[in-house]
Amino acid sequence: MVLVPKPTHPEGEPKELGKPLSSATIEVDTFEGKIHVEWEPGASVTPMGQLDFFIQFLKTGCWFEPWVIDCPLVYTSNNASGKVNVLDSLLLSILSGHKRYAHIATLTGDGVNSKLLGMKKVVSDDTARRGLLKIDEEEGVEWLQDHLQQCYEPLLRIPWIMDVDVTIKTIYGDQEGAVIGYNPHNHGRPSHTYHTYMIANLKLILEVEVQPGNQGNSAHSLPGLISLLKRLPKECWPEFVRGDCDWGSDRVMTELEQIGCGYLFKIKKTVNVKKAIHHAHCSGGWTRYDKHWEGKEATLKLSLWTKERRIVIVRRRLPKNDVLLLEHDSKKGQKELDFIEDPENIKLFEYSVLVTTLDNDVASVIDHYRDRADCENNFDEIKNQWGWGGYTTQDLKRCRFISRMVALIYNWWTLFVKLSNPDSHKESITSRPLLMSAIGRLTESGRQQTISITSQHNLMKKYKKCRRICVIFLIQLK
Repeated sequence: MVLVPKPTHPEGEPKELGKPLSSATIEVDTFEGKIHVEWEPGASVTPMGQLDFFIQFLKTGCWFEPWVIDCPLVYTSNNASGKVNVLDSLLLSILSGHKRYAHIATLTGDGVNSKLLGMKKVVSDDTARRGLLKIDEEEGVEWLQDHLQQCYEPLLRIPWIMDVDVTIKTIYGDQEGAVIGYNPHNHGRPSHTYHTYMIANLKLILEVEVQPGNQGNSAHSLPGLISLLKRLPKECWPEFVRGDCDWGSDRVMTELEQIGCGYLFKIKKTVNVKKAIHHAHCSGGWTRYDKHWEGKEATLKLSLWTKERRIVIVRRRLPKNDVLLLEHDSKKGQKELDFIEDPENIKLFEYSVLVTTLDNDVASVIDHYRDRADCENNFDEIKNQWGWGGYTTQDLKRCRFISRMVALIYNWWTLFVKLSNPDSHKESITSRPLLMSAIGRLTESGRQQTISITSQHNLMKKYKKCRRICVIFLIQLK
């Protein structure tokens, strides 16, 4: 009798009885009863099922493919991801509203839009970061500036207004350029400053520059503004440049006057400006703007100004039950406050002073500056609903790349939404669920590919007609 030899290694713990672990079906007990759940990792599905319309928009407009071809990113290895995969992954990430490179990992399972964009795969966040790092800063900025200009330049043949402003991006780390400066929301925190130039009313970004946190005033924005104007043909210049009181300095106004560009700025209420307000208050000639506001034209030359300029003083009467505070010098040389009830011969007003080269009437000047309030909504949208509040890296170079890349993709999407809904502007928090978010499944039969879209938006039926009109327009344009 021959005995079976004992195994050299122990067999381990006995396997549990039951269904094999390879089964892809799981029973789940719900209030509707038991259901069977299956995973299908190889299915060509996407949560952005309507993005194919936007891709057609980019292809027909000849914007996307030249943007990829002109990119100065170069890979020499045959095993490298390729710049089309890197740029397409960043495009999908920005369109999805991501704020970190790590969020790109949520797109790796997209089996539809990656094919439609001509890419082989969605790259990892490390690959995307390293790809931007390989680009030379001067070449990369020039590449993005050129494509930004191609996006909006055809629209500049009709009169338009340029809005200029600076927004603050708070930094929570030790990054290049993260310097403590003016930060209204997070006092004492380091930040970057985004110097932005945009087309008013159309809500399109002309250019954005990322600078350290302590370079947030107009003196640091002015070189970028002059450079932008010089890149544009003279016939494409704005009717005037519009900005807040930080822009109402002699240096900015003198530079714009020398190159022949108009402006409309608010100025700070310094001592001499207050004297002009007091003189205007004591005289008549006010022009009624609406029920609450009125304005008056005057001229002013401050001590730091090189010439006399036109100003428009704007005021609004405050409620009658407010208390007026008068400040005066006491015998001890200190400032004291006297509380005076508002008598009939002294009215309490809120004053603002505008300086401009425009020769329009007072009501038109006031109306032009009041429209600037819409500019602040733009900053809120791009910072909180797009990527200006994120995509932070250790070096400032990649922040400058990604800020312009976000601006470019934001412009593309804004123009696309305008084409679908020309009546009003829709922020991305509204337009993404309506025009992009839907379950899309790609199927192939022979040589025909079909995307089946399922959207749960309550306005989907209404916008189906807009989609058909948009497609017909793009076909005719092509």
